[in-house]
Parts: sequence; C-alpha cells; structure tokens
Amino acid sequence: MENRYGTLASWVYDLDKPIGRSFGDIEFYAQRLRDCRGPILEPAVGNGRVLLPLLQEGLEVLGFDASEEMLERCDAHARHLGLSPSLSRQRFESFAYEQRFAAIVVPAGSFQLITDFAQARAVLRRFREHLLADGRLILDLDPCGALIRNEGGIRSWMVSDDEWLTLTEQPLETDFVNQTRHSYLRYEHWRQGRLVSAELERFSLRWWGVAEFELLLRQEGFGDIRVFADYQPDQAPTKDSGMIGFEARRFA
Repeated sequence: MENRYGTLASWVYDLDKPIGRSFGDIEFYAQRLRDCRGPILEPAVGNGRVLLPLLQEGLEVLGFDASEEMLERCDAHARHLGLSPSLSRQRFESFAYEQRFAAIVVPAGSFQLITDFAQARAVLRRFREHLLADGRLILDLDPCGALIRNEGGIRSWMVSDDEWLTLTEQPLETDFVNQTRHSYLRYEHWRQGRLVSAELERFSLRWWGVAEFELLLRQEGFGDIRVFADYQPDQAPTKDSGMIGFEARRFA
C-alpha cells in the first residue's frame, strides 16, 4: 500500500521522531498559535510529536490520521503524559467535523503525501470549509531539491543490545511532469541476528513551487498569505532553505 505507515513504519517513525524532539517547528507553531481563540486541528497527526506539546501549552488541539498504528502510538504517548486528546482515524480527502477551527496546522511536510494535484486542491478547499471566518492555515513543505536529490539508502535504530530496526529506501521514479517522487520503503525488525518481521511500502511525495502553492491557496479562498523559511516568520525562502512555510487566512 502507498504511504501506509503500518506497524513497523510507525515504530521507526516513533524512534526517529520521538515525543520531545523538535526541528524548530514545535516552538514555531506554539508561538504562532499562542493567541489562538478557538480549537485547532492537526491533520496527519502521526505519533503526536507536535500535537502533544501544543496541548501542554494549554491549546485545544484535535487530530486525525489515516494510520491506525500511528494513532495508537499517539494515544499511548498522550496517556503517559496525562493527556486525553480527541483523535480519530480519517483521511485528508474525506475528514469531517461538525465544529469549525480557528486554525489548521500541517507540520513536517505532511501535505506532500497528497500526490495528486486535483486532490490537493480539494483538500485545501476542505481545510477552508473547516475554518472559522478569518481562521488560519499554517503548514510547511520540503523544498524541491530535498526530494529530487534523495538517493535512498539504509538507516537503523537500536531497540536494545540485540534488537534493532532497519529502513531501506529504494528510489523508483522521479516524475518531473507531475512533480512526484516514488520509492519503495522496506522496514525490517531484527532480533539476535534473525529477521523477525518485514514490511514493504510504496512511498510517494509531491513537491511544490513556492509561487505555485501560493497561487493555489489564493484560488481556494485564502488570503493574507505569508511565506517564510526554516520556521523564521521574517526570513524569506532561498535556494538553501531547509523548510518552506506558508501561513494564510480564510477569506469569507
């Protein structure tokens, strides 16, 4: 399955991006949302790396994810911290809530998991429909070069002295017309030198041009658009930027 985040994938994600680890994004989102008046939604919440610290800051944050395994990890971390967030299993293209949100945040480049242009446009429209008047959408994207230059490889994480996980990425195709990159991800669980289990997933991401994405936001009813780099609100993107962020408001 594509972009599945199954049992081993969610385990690896949890080891690679544990609760408490920040790339500058947690502090950024906490600062941008500190005066938020109303509930906040985080789609593709993952293991709760961003959502849980925001809850600890006193913000009202709800989350959803398409992966049941990721939600289980998020819920376990929340219970360990004495938190009880509202979590649900939903997908970008079909999520629905009766309430409307003061802000929707999509950290860690998760929006790039939507590889089809028309579907991405429909998701932005759905975001807008779920925002209160003048509500904000804040998200970040990897720059094009970060995806195009990725040549794959092998990574590993130790669980104990005789137990570890490995991730092997094998690039399949870079589609410059549709601005997508596809690869196979093989996750393996090893114990005492023996393979315990393995998962194979097809993984795809879409890259966006800065002007292209800003234009798409405007077409879907967003305005007051701000573009910044590396979680610095006053820093404009350059060819060397590691992450490109967008903040926009819903226009009535």
